[in-house]
Amino acid sequence: MSTRNLVLTVLVLLVVVLASDSVYTVKSTQRAVLLRFGAVERVDVPPGLHFKLPLFDEVKIFDGRILTLDSPEERFFTVEKKPLIVDAYVKWQIAEVDKYYTSTSGDEFTAQSRLEERVKTGLRNQISTREMYEVVSGEREQIMEDLTRELDAAMRAEFGVEVRDVRVKRIELPPEVSSSVFQRMNAEREVLARELRASGREQALGIRADADRQAVVIRAEAERESEQTRGDGDAQAAAIYADAFDADPEFYEFTRSLTAYRRAFGSKDDVLVIDPSSDFFRYLGDRQGGDGN
Repeated sequence: MSTRNLVLTVLVLLVVVLASDSVYTVKSTQRAVLLRFGAVERVDVPPGLHFKLPLFDEVKIFDGRILTLDSPEERFFTVEKKPLIVDAYVKWQIAEVDKYYTSTSGDEFTAQSRLEERVKTGLRNQISTREMYEVVSGEREQIMEDLTRELDAAMRAEFGVEVRDVRVKRIELPPEVSSSVFQRMNAEREVLARELRASGREQALGIRADADRQAVVIRAEAERESEQTRGDGDAQAAAIYADAFDADPEFYEFTRSLTAYRRAFGSKDDVLVIDPSSDFFRYLGDRQGGDGN
């Protein structure tokens, strides 16, 4: 190959390399800054195809999506000096790409390390001013809201990072404390159960006593009403019989004889020895009530 052809080949290759180095692409899920001689020349390059000066310009591209920092478990103490094991995670995203690059050199690991330190400090400050009940359930949502707001303000100002959310996944007692706490909770529940049982028994006795009293009253009222009704019926029957007997004395005698017959001959096993001519058989021998011979 001649010297002229070699020079042309080298020039063509150089042009191709320079042309390829002058074009770059930013995806919609990415954030980018353009550096010229190491200084920030263009901030937050939008998605699409762009051109730069080869050899002089450099493009730094970062992940622009919402990222997750899973913070390791940490031991924190409440205001009562009770230890708690807290497991949390953080959702964060690059907000100001130029500040993010200048403060972390575009290193995601550095940004997450700084964020993790701030999360630990924030959790420690939030938990140390509250009681165990407030941390576990009473003010858990408030803790996460306050911590998210504080971390977002601090990370934006220093690293250009937006903290979208801080969530506590799990809060547990240390193993050496759990057993004693559970025993105390069990004892408290036993005391409450005994109090509820005693109160239930007391209420049951009162209900039974009231029911017995009402039953006695109802039974007495019923007996009184039945006696009154029975007395009224007997009085009406006596009045009816009296009117009937006054109208026909012979009918009265006949009715009494029938009642006596019914009582005397009520059983087939009864044996009576009576004079047939006695007044007892007066209405059996004569239809008119004469002597029954």
